[in-house]
Amino acid sequence: MRKHLFAAGALFALGTNTALAHITLETQEAAVGSTYKAVLRVPHGCEGKATTAVRVQIPEGVIAVRPMPKPGWQLETVKSKYERPYDYFGSQLTEGVKEIHWSGGELRDDFYDEFVFIGRLTDFAPGTLLNFPAVQDCAGGVHRWIEIPAAGQNPDELREPAPQLEIIAGTNDG
Repeated sequence: MRKHLFAAGALFALGTNTALAHITLETQEAAVGSTYKAVLRVPHGCEGKATTAVRVQIPEGVIAVRPMPKPGWQLETVKSKYERPYDYFGSQLTEGVKEIHWSGGELRDDFYDEFVFIGRLTDFAPGTLLNFPAVQDCAGGVHRWIEIPAAGQNPDELREPAPQLEIIAGTNDG
């Protein structure tokens, strides 16, 4: 019996470490039409080296994006035109933030941190999976969390999967 408990615990620990090895979103589902607070969790550096920059791409249909500044880090955004206009509380938005860059800080390999932004989720169909490709620059290395899983593929099967959000039915705010 103890042998089985140990094996189950070891498998759980391995699964947990695999999940912690990636940049992930803290909340991995959100309602269509809601304002979503994205918390990118960065659990480690690159092969022992400190993280010095984090960049994330914003998928089409996530609008009115506003990143949270981090003390000790520079914050830049890249804006461009949306593929189509989006209604935003009675106004038509035709462009907005498509990338966010935090740089110049230092997140040691043995520490954990979070990078935060908000955005409005537009008229996605429930079940839609949104990918937020992220690049983690480190002193002497890089992780490109940009791999998009094929339909039906488990993102954990990928070496460097992009953080992913599932759209669910309903709205949770106005």
